[in-house]
Amino acid sequence: MATKIRLQRGGRKGYAFYRIIIADVRAPRDGKFIEKIGTYNPNTNPSTVDLNFDRALYWVETGAQPTDTVHSILKREGVYMMKHLRGGVKKGAFDEATAQSRFDAWKQEKVRKLDKIHEEDVKKKKETKAKSLEAEKKVKEEIAKKVADKKAAIAAEQAAAVAEATEEAPAEA
Repeated sequence: MATKIRLQRGGRKGYAFYRIIIADVRAPRDGKFIEKIGTYNPNTNPSTVDLNFDRALYWVETGAQPTDTVHSILKREGVYMMKHLRGGVKKGAFDEATAQSRFDAWKQEKVRKLDKIHEEDVKKKKETKAKSLEAEKKVKEEIAKKVADKKAAIAAEQAAAVAEATEEAPAEA
């Protein structure tokens, strides 16, 4: 039986949520499946993946063919890296402990890079927010200046009108 590792859609309209499943090639997208090995939520930033690593590795080594999207998810999570390292162990290039240490080093480097990217995004958002706040302050200052000028002009007109009224009043008496 040919098996595929693919996504099964869930969630509401416009807000997709996927299960990562093992299914027969002939089964429909949202139909019967053999095993659920994880979930994928593309709506978060970065997208959230909850994966049963051991079962995913088992199915990849067994020969289940992933779809393109699932392949990229599994690659990002390190399933293919571990498969590669296990192949080296089987060939006798290195032992299991070395393979695990290499995988852990790869994972730490990956996490470090993702954290750096996340920090840069946060920094850019703060800078953008600060710039927009400064622009908003300038606009508010300009508006306040225009309002103050109008009030000063109105006060000057009223003062002039009062002065004219006081000059005309003694002349009539």
